[in-house]
Amino acid sequence: MFSCVEDVLSKLFLTGYITEQVTATVVYLAAKLNKPILLEGPPGSGKTELAYAVAKATSAGVERLQCFEGINEEKAIGKFDEALQRLAVELRSRSGAVEWEDLKRELHSENFFTAGPLLRALRYPKRCVLLIDELDKVDQAFEAMLLELLSVWQMSIPKLGVVRAQTIPFVVLTSNEERRIGDPLRRRSFYLRVEHPSPQREANILRLRMPKRSADFHCEMAGLAKALRGWSLEKPPSISEMLDLAEALELLGEERVTAEMRDILLPLLAKTEADRKKLLLRDGWASLVYDAHQYSSEAIQP
Repeated sequence: MFSCVEDVLSKLFLTGYITEQVTATVVYLAAKLNKPILLEGPPGSGKTELAYAVAKATSAGVERLQCFEGINEEKAIGKFDEALQRLAVELRSRSGAVEWEDLKRELHSENFFTAGPLLRALRYPKRCVLLIDELDKVDQAFEAMLLELLSVWQMSIPKLGVVRAQTIPFVVLTSNEERRIGDPLRRRSFYLRVEHPSPQREANILRLRMPKRSADFHCEMAGLAKALRGWSLEKPPSISEMLDLAEALELLGEERVTAEMRDILLPLLAKTEADRKKLLLRDGWASLVYDAHQYSSEAIQP
């Protein structure tokens, strides 16, 4: 996937993903050593985006398993298509004598199995990226089911048998830390802590995505992001939400956020009623804007 650490940095940069030496090194080693990467950090800090950036940088396909409370193995691995099995039995019965043992083996083959993202990732002829997103939403039993896949790159499926990987996927596990991920998965993974970017890095992201805007605009947006994330909001803005805000300001012809823009920007910044009420405070909004201008100096390139 990558020839060296510098190759990771340059290829990710070309996709619009800015990272640093440590993350690039872990991505390089994970690709070479067939190790999953466990990314932990707050929502919106860019964990999922790293998986898509690696896929884009290497022209790889992506299989995404979006975890949720109560997810079962059928959603993750797949299941037999019972309707198709019944149809096959009916058609074979009409054709005359049936070799039932042969038919039974055929019905329990991959031809009658609808694969989920985990199984599809093992079937790729060319290495893909397998994203197991928000793993902290599942229970320990579901985690245990992943151990075989992440240890020996195969899955033992009842009635279907053992399915071994055609190619070993590049695996990214993400967690928002709603629940602690178990030690068995941690032992099998490289670990990265992902926080919201510094103002300087966020300004670089904005500069890459919006090259026509001024350096002052990029710094102002980065300063506002830090100010908002320091305000103990229920839903602090993600990197992608700050990019949306920057694009909105560009459409409005605005270069910076001012105290007079509160009501216009509230629908873009406040994603819960509690956050809306907090930002509606007159002195609060003014202090937020003041903090944003102060923090913008941290985004200036040295």
